Amino acid sequence: MQFNKNILFSLVFILFSQITNAQIHHIEPLNWWVGMKNPNLQLLVNGENVAELSPKINYQGVSLKKVTKGDSKNYLFLDLVIAKNTKAGKFQIDFYKSNKKIYSQDYELLNRETDPKNIKGFNSADVIYLITPDRFSNGDPKNDIVDGMRENKVDRKNEGGRHGGDIRGIINHLDYIHDMGFTAIWPTPVLENNMNDYSYHGYAITNHYKVDPRMGLISDYKELSKKAKEKGIKLIYDGVINHTGSYYWWMQDLPFKNWINYPDSIRITSHRRTVNEDMYASIADKETMTKGWFVPTMPDMNGENPFMANYLIQNTIWWIETLQLGGLRQDTYCYSNKDFSKKWSCSVMDEYPNFSMVGEEWSYNPLITSYWQRGKVNKDGYTSCLSTSMDFPLQQALITALKEKEGTSVDKGFLRIYESLANDFVYANPNDIMIFGDNHDMDRIYTQLNQDAELTKMALSFLMTTRGIPQIYYGTEILADNAIILSWLF
Repeated sequence: MQFNKNILFSLVFILFSQITNAQIHHIEPLNWWVGMKNPNLQLLVNGENVAELSPKINYQGVSLKKVTKGDSKNYLFLDLVIAKNTKAGKFQIDFYKSNKKIYSQDYELLNRETDPKNIKGFNSADVIYLITPDRFSNGDPKNDIVDGMRENKVDRKNEGGRHGGDIRGIINHLDYIHDMGFTAIWPTPVLENNMNDYSYHGYAITNHYKVDPRMGLISDYKELSKKAKEKGIKLIYDGVINHTGSYYWWMQDLPFKNWINYPDSIRITSHRRTVNEDMYASIADKETMTKGWFVPTMPDMNGENPFMANYLIQNTIWWIETLQLGGLRQDTYCYSNKDFSKKWSCSVMDEYPNFSMVGEEWSYNPLITSYWQRGKVNKDGYTSCLSTSMDFPLQQALITALKEKEGTSVDKGFLRIYESLANDFVYANPNDIMIFGDNHDMDRIYTQLNQDAELTKMALSFLMTTRGIPQIYYGTEILADNAIILSWLF
């Protein structure tokens, strides 16, 4: 039997195209939107030997302005410009080799759901309910064990293990949250944390575009946002732009040699956050702080690399648009290079002028915490677009004042709180500061106050009536302490 050569050639070409197409592992962001204030979009393309190919795009309103190869042959970065009047729709990115098209990859531009001016953040009229999803409620026991996850068991007796809570559990209790009077929820990160252990907290992200399957699906995340909004509850996204998890998919093949800091060795940060403001700090001390890994399993992403900077900025914007967020909390804000932090915060606020973002600066010195707030005039000229910071100085003053025994030589009592508030002159806008008695990184407030219910009530009364944006940690409403919370799950 004799085969038609043309048919045979076509079959071989189709088979080759399919095989090659399967070797494109990632194109990120996963999609984008028309009508963005910033018309520029940079796509990360990851696939086997993709740097040997030449991409082309033929879609009205979309221009491919530049193609950059990574240090690895498995990466390309495509700089696109999306014209103002571009129509939403799918288009193909065609990849050529030796002037022959090898395969095509679909990419989609969507219409924006909301005018960016109407995407509003939280403010002092809100009360925020902070949730650690793994410890809150197990709404879907079927996702407790998921094939392919390194930490793949539920053990509620293990303090650092997974307890089974998920996004569905939060959805199921939105009425409970609403009835208590909360107007915003801040879940700690629910993105993939495919680490060996101690991954329940969510801060060792291994894929910025994937919800952890033990938490649910992205459709669950969208549903949470939608149903919360229907009840007048804003969804705050907990982001991490400083570090990631050591099992991130790119760790075995970095796009650039300086994609992360110290890629060939593990150097831990000094945690000496004051070098950001210290006029006497050496360059070495600054680099150890901002470039060192947070812990040995959390590599430090290098925001000084412009491609990494774009990747993280675009990822933040992608989640704001995808979830129609009501705010952002940024973890370990002061650990990143501060010029990158400025670029990140200002890029986001430029796109969403009425949005709000709070950054973590765990310092008890208001001169340090105020440094990062938008509108602050700093002596070194540094400016930021971060709308607020977390008021650790007031948290410390509150707990210390309530615990002090009267008549001791160090007794200041409520003068400590007065003196803390008297420092508000160093903030650009004291009313926008997030205030709290505890959070996921410290002992619960009831534990800090030695299981004294009356003192806990006093603390909560103060937080709900003073200036700022109050945040309450889940379980406080039942006087949860460090012990009971290990066994409490809705």
